[in-house]
Amino acid sequence: MFEAQAKHASRTLGLPGARMALFPHPLGGKSESQVAELANLVHANLVHALTSVAASPVKPTAVHSARLAAPSDPAELQRWCFEQGWSDGFPVIPPTPDAVTRMVEGSGLPSDRLVGVVPPRLGLATVEQLAVNAVMAGCQPAHMPVIIAAVQAMLEPRFNLGSLQATTHPVAPLLIVHGPIAQRLGISSGAGLFGPGAMANAVIGRAIRLILLNIGGATPGAVDRSTHGAPSKFSFCIAENIAASPWGSFIEDRGLRPDQDAVTVFGCEPPHNINDHEHGDAAGILRVAADVLRTLGMNTWYLGWKGRKELMLILGPEHAASIAASGWSRADVRRFLYEAISRRRDELAIGGMYGMRDWGADLEALAAPDALVPAVPTPDDILVLVAGGEGKHSVGLPSFGATVSVTRPIG
Repeated sequence: MFEAQAKHASRTLGLPGARMALFPHPLGGKSESQVAELANLVHANLVHALTSVAASPVKPTAVHSARLAAPSDPAELQRWCFEQGWSDGFPVIPPTPDAVTRMVEGSGLPSDRLVGVVPPRLGLATVEQLAVNAVMAGCQPAHMPVIIAAVQAMLEPRFNLGSLQATTHPVAPLLIVHGPIAQRLGISSGAGLFGPGAMANAVIGRAIRLILLNIGGATPGAVDRSTHGAPSKFSFCIAENIAASPWGSFIEDRGLRPDQDAVTVFGCEPPHNINDHEHGDAAGILRVAADVLRTLGMNTWYLGWKGRKELMLILGPEHAASIAASGWSRADVRRFLYEAISRRRDELAIGGMYGMRDWGADLEALAAPDALVPAVPTPDDILVLVAGGEGKHSVGLPSFGATVSVTRPIG
């Protein structure tokens, strides 16, 4: 199932003909006899791979931006870009040399500056390559500092971008922009912030997707193995609504100034609606939120990343105001949710990934069927911020599990 990803890696490492032992998919839900049968097949594949003739290594060559002649007709251009594998399916803006130059200038950095190496293709993300994708997405030069900071954040090891790019899960990196830059660029933090209707949200989020596709090589159905995909894989960018937050900016908890320009990346599912028009108290609202965030189908119950895992709650301004009016702080919200989201072990045992769990010794020690298992290691691993417009709605964002959010200053 992940053969295309393995071929990407082997080509990048100079072994385009590397020998591979293929493991049939799926492995989950098999009986003991079926697992034994698959094990015998895998063993045969492994023996064949180890005893066949290996390809000679190929020395990697430098990557330079090419100049190509594209169709001049707009409709033909869109078809051509899609056939080349450079498009997400929506129309793209032609990345002409002049347009790319202006986008590079917006970054304030040299065009050949290497921002990072994007998995799984291990493509070289130079400022110029990022600018090409930003032009195609419809960005403006002023958007480039946000895009660069987001890419740098996603490439931190704890974010585990390689896994996000290739999993069957419907995960996408959510960008949350903080600070005055969000208002300067017109990044929506209010009503409809997840779309449609906000140009900056749409094009910045789309630029990130094109970067993951064109530089990282996450081709849907080949390397990106998401079973259903998700609308968030087109564009997933919002701003924090600091003006409506009774607790200040989310980034203060991360050691940054409340007025600092920053971006947070969080690998998660699309938003899950939390609709509560009944309660005006903190506990009532958060019990409803906890029910959304404790579904058996989320990865967070079973998977983590080096001992870490997170959940996110984005409170609408009206819910946040009601909770604050009860005298609750952001830390109080986290502590309440930590207890309210916990589930009995025998409930988790009927979930869809119980047999694949990577629990540590502390959770495995909770052996009693009625033992309460927390969804995340500590209350601080529940990320709480305020965004959105009028209406008694909030959203829960279950994590991919095997990822940790990253907040990085812009500039």
